[in-house]
Amino acid sequence: MAVTDYLDAQKIGKKEYRSAISNGEYPYLPVLDDILKHVQIDSEVEIGLCDIPLDRVVGTSTAGRTEAFARNFMPLLDNGTEFSTKWSHLADAQVEEGIRDPIKVYEYLNRFYVVEGNKRVSVLKYYGAVTISAEVTRKVPAKSDLLQNQIYYEFMDFYEIAGINALYVSRLGEFSKILDLTGGRDEPWSDEKRKEFSAVFFMFRKEFKAMGGAKLHIKSGDAFVPFLSIYGYDKIKEMTPSLMKEAIGKIWNELVLQKEEDQMDILTDPSEDKDNAGKKLLHYLLPWSEKQYKVVFVYDKEPGASDWIYTHELGRLYVEDRFGDELITDKVTIPNIEDAVDILTKEVEMGADIIFTVTPRLLDASLKVAVEHQDVKILNCSLNNPHRYVRTYHARMYEAKFLTGMVAGAMADNNKIGYIADYPLYGTTTNINAFAIGAKFTNPRAKVYLSWTTANDYDYGASFVKEDIRYLSGQDFITPDSSSREFGLYYRSDAGPVNMVMPVWHWGIFYERLIRSVLNGSFKRDWQESEKAYNYWWGMSAGVIDLIVSREVPSEIRALVNVMKKHIVNDSFEDLVCDIVDQSGVLRHSESGPSLNIDDLTKMEWLVDNVVGDIPMLSDLDDNVREVVEIAGVAREEQD
Repeated sequence: MAVTDYLDAQKIGKKEYRSAISNGEYPYLPVLDDILKHVQIDSEVEIGLCDIPLDRVVGTSTAGRTEAFARNFMPLLDNGTEFSTKWSHLADAQVEEGIRDPIKVYEYLNRFYVVEGNKRVSVLKYYGAVTISAEVTRKVPAKSDLLQNQIYYEFMDFYEIAGINALYVSRLGEFSKILDLTGGRDEPWSDEKRKEFSAVFFMFRKEFKAMGGAKLHIKSGDAFVPFLSIYGYDKIKEMTPSLMKEAIGKIWNELVLQKEEDQMDILTDPSEDKDNAGKKLLHYLLPWSEKQYKVVFVYDKEPGASDWIYTHELGRLYVEDRFGDELITDKVTIPNIEDAVDILTKEVEMGADIIFTVTPRLLDASLKVAVEHQDVKILNCSLNNPHRYVRTYHARMYEAKFLTGMVAGAMADNNKIGYIADYPLYGTTTNINAFAIGAKFTNPRAKVYLSWTTANDYDYGASFVKEDIRYLSGQDFITPDSSSREFGLYYRSDAGPVNMVMPVWHWGIFYERLIRSVLNGSFKRDWQESEKAYNYWWGMSAGVIDLIVSREVPSEIRALVNVMKKHIVNDSFEDLVCDIVDQSGVLRHSESGPSLNIDDLTKMEWLVDNVVGDIPMLSDLDDNVREVVEIAGVAREEQD
């Protein structure tokens, strides 16, 4: 029996060998000694005896027995050799009583390389075992800026608490997310919790691969994180294999999204939808259907208490007026995010067809409800949050900020301008940089002094007075319940603020066009034709961003702003931008080089060289805002 198994295993090995050769790849086991020739190892750590996942045992420590195995650990040497005899004896032992003697391995970047026990690994892989007992020594590489190195250091922190080596991920922050989602960050996991988690993950991995996950060429860990996030650990723990298979099927498109390096299609103009112009005109002129659609706007604060929410409430009222009896709108405020799933579910049950959640704080709840109610269109107002079941949207405010910065640079006689930012989110840094570039455009000596209202030590009054800063960019819109006039670009005079420029969010136009895309069917067709997530990121060319320039601004500067605005509306913003250097002296954009692309603009995690101030660390922020920033922000944990 064991001889037959050896011949079968050899056949599998030779097939893998031929496949590697035909693809121009190395056909034997990877050798750790070769891998580490040009790697600086910082230390070796004795992990001790533990079970390790066999699918992460990928090679051998030295070149001694390398060519005896194909790269999948199946044997290559002829039957009848001493090697084949020993392999067959081990196979008999596995069938009769199981292989119990631990192997010895080195672990490097969460992959295992065998020091002793190559044949045991080969036999157990042949029989489809999941884990093997091993004495593990970890080789720790020196810290570097390489992505895989940073992920590995996050893994080591995760392992220190969880003691789990069965899963790995390919994106920063995911290990920390797993700890948060399992409620297990405060102290090292018990043996019972490790076994429980491992059982859940191995069940997920089995069902995921059985449904075709192996063909997606993504790590099971990358697929497990969104699964865990959507369903929650407590619910997953109670799932049977059949229920888990059903749950995976419901969110399959979300898992497929993980294979995309570029996960998001960013639509920068309404004209990019796939309806032809003639059909679009008819859709505007003719009634949609006899059904009266219900559109719900969901806030986390009352409109009167927040300029951000108030602008969206104005958008809702605009939609209500534009559509008349074709649809009804409603607004819901959810100050306690823990109640969000229940309240959103209730809105769905009460007949909501389209739901807009206007803050990243509601993204997680939006996704959970969208998965369970895929006939309802749920959209969240945020950037850089790719999900297949929830589309995201935002506006290119940086265009108005650039023009506002031009005015500020021209007006600031002492070359100093203040900029008051709130949440360090994606898009916010783009706005700051655009403002600073605009200021430099009209005044090469202009410096923009940055202050964050969400920072623990926020006290803009003292710092701006100290620097004699009189022109400031504040919040974008007035807050109804506040009598303050400190919004937009304003001049701080002895008599009070004098408003100079006010950026405008036309959310009503944005919402009208998104709703029409749902009603005319293009929204659904887009979803069916792409495996990517969608983000609508419209600006001045779509009429969703504008600015009001006060008569307090000299006519010559107003005229310049109007000229530049026409360039932006005609999608030639990049033509206005010269060399861009960040605070560390790195050239981010050259006048003679390619334009900044969409990804560059949406994912800015740096500031230009004429900004005085920094992007805060998470630890610098008020506790109440960290949740939002962790979801959609650029602030990071402070590194050791």
